[in-house]
Amino acid sequence: MSRDLTRRHLLRGSLGFAAATALAGWAPARAASLVLTPRQTEGPFYPVSLPLDADNDLVRVEGRAARAQGTVAHVVGRVRDAAGRPVPGARVEIWQCDARGVYLHPAERRPRDANFQGYGRTLTDAAGAYRFRTIRPVPYPGRTPHVHFKVATPGGATLTTQMYVAGEPLNARDFLYAHIRDPAQRAAVTVALEPAPRIESGALLGTFDIVLG
Repeated sequence: MSRDLTRRHLLRGSLGFAAATALAGWAPARAASLVLTPRQTEGPFYPVSLPLDADNDLVRVEGRAARAQGTVAHVVGRVRDAAGRPVPGARVEIWQCDARGVYLHPAERRPRDANFQGYGRTLTDAAGAYRFRTIRPVPYPGRTPHVHFKVATPGGATLTTQMYVAGEPLNARDFLYAHIRDPAQRAAVTVALEPAPRIESGALLGTFDIVLG
């Protein structure tokens, strides 16, 4: 089986798992029970030029044989509004540094992992579900491990935030993480990454649900 076919098979299988994860136990939620995802800064490293390969698999770059360095992490979730309704057709973008701590950005002077896409995007499905295959985030100088997220709804509303890793010792010293004063909102952007051998050998899985205000 060719590498491209293997990759497509993996993506389809992972997408099916993501949809099942997102839909499991779904029920309309009361607005009062939902925690709005806090806004956070976009930061200085949103790509100036988007890569030609900008899909939801950041671990494989089209035309390159090797995969990215680092531990593979599948991130799945749902995008909902404040009333708990799914938001289909929302554009979800992520960007993060590679396993060496280097972003896809011209301001970076250090060599980066050319096999890591650095940026990805996808659209939510009818249930508001999305998924990405990326790497477990690593520390960047002065920052705890994190992944940047930007969500744009079909109606034009946008939210920029960041996802953090549960249990990271550097979280306690990260100025942007500490800036989230509400404990519930802080918990909403803190994601446990657990082993996921059913999806991919050696990979991790985290669920990051996003609630738009």
